[in-house]
Amino acid sequence: MPAPSSRNRLPFEGKSKKKKVEKKSPIGSSEQNSPFVASKTKRKGQSGTIPEVVSQRMVKRMALFSGVPTGLGMFSFLAFYWIVSHDWLEIPTYVVLAVSLLLFGLGVLGLSYGVLSTSWEENQQGSWWGWQEFRLNFSRTVTAWRTAKSESQTTKES
Repeated sequence: MPAPSSRNRLPFEGKSKKKKVEKKSPIGSSEQNSPFVASKTKRKGQSGTIPEVVSQRMVKRMALFSGVPTGLGMFSFLAFYWIVSHDWLEIPTYVVLAVSLLLFGLGVLGLSYGVLSTSWEENQQGSWWGWQEFRLNFSRTVTAWRTAKSESQTTKES
């Protein structure tokens, strides 16, 4: 396991594991009790948040890599209905099920691929397909999972 300072951190990763303690305002404050009052502090500079540029790239990629297969999955129902209703072909129901299940499954996988194939660096656009970014971000995610698992095991042992 590498030392925390030996790897490059992303802009939105926290610098330390200690949580900041927020000062509490008086309990009688009417603004504190109202759930509809917006927070007065800006969230832009907070550590641990995804930058807006990166977030927009993720949304675009998720829409593309999930929306196209999901749209094709919905279109496949209409296409199969049209073919069967005009007696052009006899299509078994398991073929309709398999094709639609495959396309909807690709749509679900497209959500994850859309997030992981996005460049997580603010100043890097990344490639169109995003395979290099996917490999880098997937390895970062697996490393984070392993670190969290080992930390939870050491906490349980203590």
